[in-house]
Order: sequence, then structure tokens, then C-alpha cells
Amino acid sequence: MILNSSAHKSHYDILGVKEDASYEDIRTVYRSAILTFHPDKLHDNSSSSEPSHHSKHEATKNAFLDIQKAWEILSDQRSRAAYDVELRAMRQDAATAEDVGFDDLKVEASGGDDDGVFELSYPCRCGDFYVIDSLDLTSMGYPLVKGRREMFIETSKDLPVSVVLPCGSCSLKVRLLINQDTRLASSSG
Repeated sequence: MILNSSAHKSHYDILGVKEDASYEDIRTVYRSAILTFHPDKLHDNSSSSEPSHHSKHEATKNAFLDIQKAWEILSDQRSRAAYDVELRAMRQDAATAEDVGFDDLKVEASGGDDDGVFELSYPCRCGDFYVIDSLDLTSMGYPLVKGRREMFIETSKDLPVSVVLPCGSCSLKVRLLINQDTRLASSSG
């Protein structure tokens, strides 16, 4: 995806600009950086066999490629908007305390048995719970289906999906991993 060019630095970090920088600010910094790290600007002594020369040359080449990729993404309004969404999602995912599966959750009927609404919960280390109910899952496009002997979350994708759940009392969050094959034994049969 977009974030693969640098494992720890965002495109904004690579260029040294703030995330709310204007196009002109980004362009100015990019032009300066690209001139500094351009391969044609390097004094390439091909006859030099020193390992440090080779590694320095590679580091400069990688910096140039990272700068170029950052510019490609941030210079286009659409790709920048998509990148910003992905960056926020990545940061939110990084802030989760742990990953939990559907089979780690406790499932209970939240109202009467007739309304078909179920509450799914997972204990937080603060003593409260991470909670989501079947109505919330359905509104996200992942309905909880209760069969005679099992329950499962219906997904339209073959790939696993995830939902970040906040704790009811503290700032911790968990990522609920929803896999198409995950099923729970139904308590009523």
C-alpha cells in the first residue's frame, strides 16, 4: 500500500513538513531536498571500492527514492487525501492494546431473547469492558448471524477485517479481528 516506502517515517517526515502544510510549502521543500539527494549530484567515484563509500551511496539513493515517492503522493490532492486517511488508520491501529478474535468475546443477549440483539464484550485490564453489539456490527456491514448451533459474523470479503473497540472507562483500545471462518458455539440450541 501507500505506507510501504518507509517503515517508521511518514511522507511528511521524509520531506520534513507538517501534515497541514500547503502544496507550495511541500513543493519548496521537495525541490530543495531532491537537489541535495539527486544521484547526478553525487561525485561517483566508481573506482572506489571502500565499503563505506558504497553504503553512503546506497543511503543517498534510498533517500532520493523516498523523497520522490513522498512527493508523488503529497503533490496530488486525491492521493494525499487517501494517504492521510490511511495514515490516521495506521496510527489508530498502532494505539490498540491487543488483537482479539471473535472467539475471545463473551456473547450475551442484550435485551429480551425476542429482539435478537447480542452484546459482545471483552474484559479490559482496568476492570471494565470493550463492548460492541450486533446492531453496531450490522450497521458496519458485518451482521451477527445466529444459527441453531453456532454464531458467526457474516463478511462479504474473503480477507479478514478489523474493528477498533474502545474501553468503556479508560483510554485503551483493542482490535477485534473478524475472520470469515470464525464461529462460536451457540448457548441455546
